[in-house]
Amino acid sequence: MKKIQLGVFYGSRSCEHDVSIISAVQLMRAADREKYDVIPVYISKQGEWFTGETLLEMSAYTPFDPAKKGIIRINPDLTAGSGALTRIEHGKGLLAKDREVVVARLDCAIPVFHGMHGEDGTVQGLLELCNIPYSSSGVGASAIGMDKVYMKQFFRGAGFPVLPDCWYLRHAWEKDRAAVLDGIEKQLPYPVFVKPASLGSSIGVSRACNRSELEEALELAFDFDRKVLIEQGLTKPLELNCSVLGYNGEAQASEIEMPVTCGELLTYMDKYGASGGSKGMASLKRILPAPIEPELRDRIQKLSMDIFNNMDCKGVVRIDYMYDSANNSLYITEINTLPGSMAFYLWEATGLPYKQMIDKLVECAMQAKQDKDDSNYAYSSDILKDVSLGGKAGPKNGAKL
Repeated sequence: MKKIQLGVFYGSRSCEHDVSIISAVQLMRAADREKYDVIPVYISKQGEWFTGETLLEMSAYTPFDPAKKGIIRINPDLTAGSGALTRIEHGKGLLAKDREVVVARLDCAIPVFHGMHGEDGTVQGLLELCNIPYSSSGVGASAIGMDKVYMKQFFRGAGFPVLPDCWYLRHAWEKDRAAVLDGIEKQLPYPVFVKPASLGSSIGVSRACNRSELEEALELAFDFDRKVLIEQGLTKPLELNCSVLGYNGEAQASEIEMPVTCGELLTYMDKYGASGGSKGMASLKRILPAPIEPELRDRIQKLSMDIFNNMDCKGVVRIDYMYDSANNSLYITEINTLPGSMAFYLWEATGLPYKQMIDKLVECAMQAKQDKDDSNYAYSSDILKDVSLGGKAGPKNGAKL
């Protein structure tokens, strides 16, 4: 049987670049080599594209050297259906010409980005234009899931439970700090959590219990993003996470985990600091399965699948919750459309090995591509034959389209 040429896309210009590398290398090592030729597609912090067997090893990134043996600079062919990754081969000799050489042709792509320029719908849009099957949520769901302000507005509009919040732009902060601080204090009681709208991995996130801490938290968050979300905090809530895997309304919810925090906020180091970060989110201290009542477990799993289907997600996502046991209230914190370590540890706890989970991601990608191909994108029209723009000078005598 011919192997599937499986491109794994990762890296990119993001604060979560390094986390993406860890998740991608984990996935590439777990993929079944009898089914797939795994092709790394690494986007550097400068936005350059590379491939090569060397990129399968973590040592290739500490530090990353594009001149290292086995690393090839490439360009994606944007022609629909091509799937080609090409490189420029420089001719030798005075009159020799450069030529473009195909390095690989992709049958399917698994995006493993975290953060901007990858998880946010940008690469998904590129893959749509290239007509390459890909395993993550589409452009719309990815964009909504990346921007915490859009995300919460979507959840609230769909009737899903979220905490009260407000948001501001950097422009307003730079123009009048006091007005922003006053506005937040009028809308939300302390404590509050301040979050850059389009970052993950807890980067730039702070808890504020008074005006002075709020000002510091906003200063930090606006350093990472022009848009910042301020969200009402809870007193000692339970953090609970659930993953969903599937496509086209056919989804399954994973076991539920309870992350173990080192304080009141799950920090970047909490998530990735253990084991030197080599295991990504899989290294996070957690209780799995979470020690919660069956009723709450069922409630979270059902809500997770409702969110997944309402956003028309695809592949694997992780949805994070806060549970206030004092009043039995459950709130959605966020959806991660490309979760750290692809949430494989949650699926292994459910009885699905990572290798088989990757097979399901490829199946989702291929099904979505077939659905796209089944839609009609051709519409015959005679409109162009009746249009005259009057030559190079443009329309004459007030001609209109």
